[in-house]
Amino acid sequence: MTHISLLVIVVIITALAFDFTNGFHDTANAMATSIATGALRPKVAVLICGVLNLAGAFLSTKVAQTISSGIVNDKLATPAIIFAGLIGAIVWNLGTWLLGLPSSSSHALFGGLIGAVWVGAGVNGVHFDQVISKILLPAVASPLIAGIAALIATYLAYQINRRTREGPVTSGFRHGQTISASLVSLAHGTNDAQKTMGVITLTLISAGALASGATPPYWVIAAAGLAIALGTYSGGWRIIRTMGNRLTDIAAPQGFAAEASSTAVILSSANLGFALSTTHVVAGSVLGSGLGRRLAQVRWSVAGQMALAWLLTLPAAGAVGAIAAAIAIQGTVGVVIIGIAAVAVGVTVYAVSRREPVTAGNVNDVGPIGAQREALSPAS
Repeated sequence: MTHISLLVIVVIITALAFDFTNGFHDTANAMATSIATGALRPKVAVLICGVLNLAGAFLSTKVAQTISSGIVNDKLATPAIIFAGLIGAIVWNLGTWLLGLPSSSSHALFGGLIGAVWVGAGVNGVHFDQVISKILLPAVASPLIAGIAALIATYLAYQINRRTREGPVTSGFRHGQTISASLVSLAHGTNDAQKTMGVITLTLISAGALASGATPPYWVIAAAGLAIALGTYSGGWRIIRTMGNRLTDIAAPQGFAAEASSTAVILSSANLGFALSTTHVVAGSVLGSGLGRRLAQVRWSVAGQMALAWLLTLPAAGAVGAIAAAIAIQGTVGVVIIGIAAVAVGVTVYAVSRREPVTAGNVNDVGPIGAQREALSPAS
């Protein structure tokens, strides 16, 4: 086996660190609506989500291959460049988590890699045709498709049960949410854990440890699945609060419809190798479920904040990745500088987050800052 350098080991550890942030950043995708409706207790929800994220990681590797040999040239990417791209993604994930914004961890990763490879290897290092077909087009289409599906499903759920007393309807859909939320968790593991698998595989290819176009080794699949599962279990309560309580008023039938729609879109795209954002899909479904319920409140100001974060994610993470790459390619000292800077950002973000902590105990409360925002952001 080809000798694995210390830098390659550092990049693999950094990729798994990103996978962990992906987990706690995206827990809301699977469990926010179930927690908001009371279908699952918060701690139980994240435990189920973590276990099924791990299981989902073993279902497919098509998205991983899109990352490892699709969006960038695996012959031009180096471990230092990949490290810089990961730093760009991690910094963006931490910043949006602190703000409670459900931005896309996937797009943060893509942006970081694209920016780093563009600066480090030149424009020929990025396959822009694949970026458009496998990332940008699904980013536009997936939330629309999921939103329309959730809108229709929510409308039909209420129409079919309009003559049934609210209590039995709510109870039945809450039980159904246990299944639908679990399926979203499984789908998330299938889709998002593969992103890190692809990055680690790309790193091993760039180091000569794997052949160009190789699929992820079993140990890479297991490590990526475990990292995202642990991240998921840690909670990500800030974003769960936004997705479950601030975007729209969620009742059990809506939650079930949103989760079922999200699962269908995510699993279908993963089977086709589309590296879409589960955050975009789930947010589209939640918004659609709000529109599908008569008299439900949709807070368009919150939706607008999320949309702005989506638009900024690729270029912002790309800019950080590009700056990091410009420093990292200078040699070992450059890589060390970038690593220290990333750790400093992480420590700062954590310290700031402790000023107004969001936990399993208060995740369904709007909170003082959130209450001020809601007062300034009337629903329409």
